[in-house]
Formats: sequence, C-alpha cells, structure tokens
Amino acid sequence: MVKLSKEEILKLANLAQLKLTSDEVSEFSSELSLILDYVSHLDTIDVEGLLPTYQVTGLENVTREDIKIDYKVDKKQLMSNLPSSKDGQIQVKRMIG
Repeated sequence: MVKLSKEEILKLANLAQLKLTSDEVSEFSSELSLILDYVSHLDTIDVEGLLPTYQVTGLENVTREDIKIDYKVDKKQLMSNLPSSKDGQIQVKRMIG
C-alpha cells in the first residue's frame, strides 16, 4: 500500500491552492493512498493487443459532401440589394473605435 506522508499531502494541497486542517490532512492521506493503490493495480493489467479507446459512444462523424447549388443569381444582382458596397465588397461602418 502506498502511503503518502503529511508533507506530501500538504505539498499537493498547496499546489491545488487548498487550505487543509490537520484532520483533513490525515483523512486525505488515507483516501489518496487508496486511490494510488487502485491506480497501481491498473498498471498490472495486461493490455497487450488491445486497441486504444478514443470514442465510447459508437458515434461516427456524419458528414455530407459539399454540393454547389446554383441559385441563378449573379453577384451584381446580389450587390445591388446592399445599402453600401465598394470594389465588389460589402461595405460596413467601422467596427473598431
């Protein structure tokens, strides 16, 4: 069993910017030790030949091909509906002051 010292718990608490009482230090010492034991147990499991799991829901990217749609409207017709344009671009008021 991995046993964390009081100093290690206080160092972790400091890194996490936590203020712990002495009761909390002893409580977290035992809890974190149990967690580390579990993680060390996971290290012993044989995963030889298993593929990494990147996605667990079974969903796949559902995409469609881009299709160019001809709406039979040319650029000049569209630009004529604008309140203001310049050099074939939409002209707007200045956004940054």
